[in-house]
Amino acid sequence: MITLRNVHKSFGQQTLFEDASLQINERDRFVLVGPNGAGKSTLFKMLLGEEEPDSGELTMRRGAVVGYLPQENPPVSDDTVLDAALSHHEDPDGRTTAKAKAILMGLGFKVPEFDKKVSQLSGGWAMRVAMARLLIQEPDLLLLDEPTNHLDIDSLFWFQKYLETYEGAIFLISHDRAFINHVCKAIVSVQERTLRLYHGDYEFFLRERQAEKDRIISAWKRQQEEIDKMQDFIDRNRARVSTANRAQSMIKRLEKMERIELPPEAKTVKIRFPQPKRTGVRILGLKNVFKSYGETKVYEGLDFELERGQRMAFVGHNGAGKSTLLKVLGGIIPLDSGERFVGHDVKVGYFSQHREGQIDPEKTVLQEALANDRLNPELMVRTVLGTFLFPGDSVHKKTKVLSGGEKSRLCLAKLLLDPPNVLLLDEPTTHLDMPSVDALVEALKEFEGTVCCISHDLYFLNAIADHVVHIAQGKITVYPGDYEYFKHRYAQWREENPIATEVPVGHKKDKAAEVHAEEDPKRKAKREAKLLAELEKLHAELETLANQLSDPEIYADYAKVQKIGEDMERVQAAIQEREAAI
Repeated sequence: MITLRNVHKSFGQQTLFEDASLQINERDRFVLVGPNGAGKSTLFKMLLGEEEPDSGELTMRRGAVVGYLPQENPPVSDDTVLDAALSHHEDPDGRTTAKAKAILMGLGFKVPEFDKKVSQLSGGWAMRVAMARLLIQEPDLLLLDEPTNHLDIDSLFWFQKYLETYEGAIFLISHDRAFINHVCKAIVSVQERTLRLYHGDYEFFLRERQAEKDRIISAWKRQQEEIDKMQDFIDRNRARVSTANRAQSMIKRLEKMERIELPPEAKTVKIRFPQPKRTGVRILGLKNVFKSYGETKVYEGLDFELERGQRMAFVGHNGAGKSTLLKVLGGIIPLDSGERFVGHDVKVGYFSQHREGQIDPEKTVLQEALANDRLNPELMVRTVLGTFLFPGDSVHKKTKVLSGGEKSRLCLAKLLLDPPNVLLLDEPTTHLDMPSVDALVEALKEFEGTVCCISHDLYFLNAIADHVVHIAQGKITVYPGDYEYFKHRYAQWREENPIATEVPVGHKKDKAAEVHAEEDPKRKAKREAKLLAELEKLHAELETLANQLSDPEIYADYAKVQKIGEDMERVQAAIQEREAAI
């Protein structure tokens, strides 16, 4: 479908590609990896026709459509979510509309949100709309730049499953190893100004790449030994008349020798959190906490305690209250009622998934790093920034021009420069490349303080967490072990409790609900039990309909698709009605 043959591409004195070749066929599943600045974004731009190769060929099958999802800054308009998702279709039929609704629901949208304007959404939700628009368009080639950055675990799993049956080719940039291994069949590595294809998962690529480096280093050492011997012979014999000719011949051989070049070592982030001041056993605690946003209730009567040295991962459906719990623990947002306990000598460091408010856009990197109460010497601060890939004059860049990855690295550097003993991390791996994620994982393993984190990166969660906190219905359940253990235990519980459903809380109650609040407790319990039973059936019906609509073969039957879409809207409305009545 797309062929790159002997492509050269340079910018000024920097050569990105030299004799680079790649073939992308239908249903190929590739991930593009390489160090920062190696040319990954430039390659995507060439595939999109936004950049031209300096020489070589880039050919595309006639009529092939390429769709692109950028890492940040999705298009924002006053269109509704549903209209924006369907914007590639001037007059969508019922089948296409039903498919759009199914995709939006898979990405976490609820039916009432279909009529919400995209301009009213956060950047992350606007990215989901852009993703939905691409999936509905069904281009021949999907170019996805960090597509999982703005997804929670539930929508991530749905997205992975959807891509399994996607008919077109997929070429993506991602730091999420679990996602890469699930979706991609081959690794395209940007290395030594060319493209190398490795058929296998990411771990296979790492092993092969290391084996290649080891072979090159061994060959280089052997060649250096040979060069040293030849040079020694030349130095000893060039001045002698009897051996001068042989020495001259050796000089010519040495000049013609093709020198082996060692592969350059990629610059990587070096992270080491200073070991914190020891705290008491009880770190942070919440007692009888109530927290709501307007009339949306998130927590009521919540009790929770965090102990020294624990490493907890917060998981749950989108909107369950994971970020709210992290902010409440950190004292970032106030409680409506209840108590927050802070242990002796506890100092909290909070890392937000949203950089707004954490970094002053008008300050330079250096000014931002110096802005704390410790009065760190500038030389020490610049040294730390250098380990986070802000060398030399780059510390004088305004933070507003930084990339997402650079902003994440700066926020992590700020935590090191004012070290806490409790780390609250909300999606810390977003925008970090894989070497940076590895560096963060190793640093957190050595950190002797306490860690709570939210992440959609399963590799990160399994590497860090020794407890999983599952959040649902404003309640929390703590599972000892990593995320894989939690999944196993949770699946067992679901199997043993097939009728149990996580019923969302926080919906606005109508007048009828207010009347029910004062009814006889026994009648109220009986009524609520009936509503819950009805909700169980409705949720099961909705899940069945969504599964039917996720099957690509169903779209051949227009009438059936339209009927399923209508049934989904009916069930969603019924669910909201019963939830409001509880």
